[in-house]
Amino acid sequence: MSGKQRVALFDLDHTLLPIDSDFSWGEFTQQIGWTDKVEFKRRNDAFYAHYIAGTLDVHDYVRFAVEAVRLRGEAQAVAAHERFMRDWILPAVRPAALGLVRSHQDAGDLVAIVTATNEFVTRPIAAVFGVAELIAVQLERDGGGWITGGIAGVPSMREGKVVRVQQWLAARGLAWDDVATTFYSDSTNDLPLLERVDHPVATNPDPGLRAIAQERGWRILDLFQ
Repeated sequence: MSGKQRVALFDLDHTLLPIDSDFSWGEFTQQIGWTDKVEFKRRNDAFYAHYIAGTLDVHDYVRFAVEAVRLRGEAQAVAAHERFMRDWILPAVRPAALGLVRSHQDAGDLVAIVTATNEFVTRPIAAVFGVAELIAVQLERDGGGWITGGIAGVPSMREGKVVRVQQWLAARGLAWDDVATTFYSDSTNDLPLLERVDHPVATNPDPGLRAIAQERGWRILDLFQ
């Protein structure tokens, strides 16, 4: 394994960030008046509960989550996201998380963020961490290049993360056996990828994942203590 290319994969929400960027974006759209505070919050909370329980229909959720963005158009959406980054995301970025990513980059590892949150929300966040390789939920686009509300390709969620990482490796002429993989995640939703990599790291783990990590002898990392 010593001669293999090392690959470090990071979940984003509650792993590198102490917040959920997708859920926070929804709250932000309420704050700026893009969504109805009562109805949107009710549905957003319900979708989030399904995510925690591992029962989320990602296609339904993404249609819901990007609807306000789709309706506002690209110029307004980009401007709003800049404000979201300034007011919500940058204050949540911790030196320990930045340092963890940088340590892998400095070691020459191939680094990627692998998230179930969509690319519109997460691309600028990945840039803050200095990570160019983002495996996120890809948004379907119409003939004019704007989002439709649908998902393009395999959503990077649960077993889909394994598929998308495999596709990402293949695009670089690599297979699982060619690389030494580490994956950092907080959630039992990510068990398929945690079980697939060589070095799973339960990072700020939820109670379910912490119990599994302790039982299996996986490394546990609490970044935000």
